[in-house]
This record gives sequence, C-alpha cells and structure tokens, in this order.
Amino acid sequence: MFNFEKLEVWQKAIDFADLVYNQTRHFPADERFGLTNQMRRAAVSISSNIAEGSSRSSKSDFAPFIEIATGSVFETVSQAFIAQRQSLLSEDQFGSIYTDAEELSRMLSGLRKSLLSTLNSQP
Repeated sequence: MFNFEKLEVWQKAIDFADLVYNQTRHFPADERFGLTNQMRRAAVSISSNIAEGSSRSSKSDFAPFIEIATGSVFETVSQAFIAQRQSLLSEDQFGSIYTDAEELSRMLSGLRKSLLSTLNSQP
C-alpha cells in the first residue's frame, strides 16, 4: 500500500471523483468534450495531486500540491454551477457535489495548515 492511500483526504477525493463521474454520466453527448470532460478532469486532479505531492521528499514540497488540489476542487464547483444553470445537473445533484466539495476543501485546508505549521515549528 502506498502512503497516500492511508490519507483520509485522498480517500475522500477518490469518492468525490466517483460522485462527479456519476453525476456527469447522463450529460448530453455534445458535452462529452466540454463540461463533462472538464468536470471529470478537475475532479480526478484532486486525488492525483495529493498522491503526487505525498511522494515529495519534504513537507514544504508537498504543500504546493495541496494548493493545486484545492484549486481543482474550486474548479469543479464552478463548473457544477454552470452545469446546473444549463439544466445538466438537478438541484439535488448540484447540492451533493457542492456539499462534498466543501468538506474536501476543509480537509485539504487542514492538511496544508498541518504541513506548514510543522515547517514553521522546526528550529
């Protein structure tokens, strides 16, 4: 087992990607290379950046990957707003993505603070 697999935030990111895939599965075919692809790529990027960052040799090298992962959460939410406005997501589907994104964002923020506070407390 890789170290990143033990991180609760990585597991949540995988669940979030599953959610986005499931919610975009019934988007129209003409969105396949548009919003469907954009939302899925952003959602997949979250767990990917956590995994890649965890491979770095120092916590200071890991932290920027958490920032990128957080940006991908925000990207997915922004795209979900557009999908809802275009009637591609129901209010419930949007709410599910939004709620999970909020939790994931809080978890990522906590991890980033933990990484940075460890660095700041070293002599």
